Amino acid sequence: MDQQKMPPAVLRLLVIFPNVLSYILLGGLIIFVLTNYAELKAADNLKIWFISIAALTPMSLMTTYSIVKKIRAGHM
Repeated sequence: MDQQKMPPAVLRLLVIFPNVLSYILLGGLIIFVLTNYAELKAADNLKIWFISIAALTPMSLMTTYSIVKKIRAGHM
């Protein structure tokens, strides 16, 4: 069975677009926490928002690193 390969430009788009969305989400979370800091602290919800930011940041950075590594290696 002969399987067609996906063009590299489409593959890059399918991989990079969710990564860009994760950075937009991270920026939105940071802005949300900064603008609502007092209310979140008063409601004792600040810890969960910091945990969310702390979890999303390394995931976004590691995904970006792996994408750049694959592009430089010529796999995408």
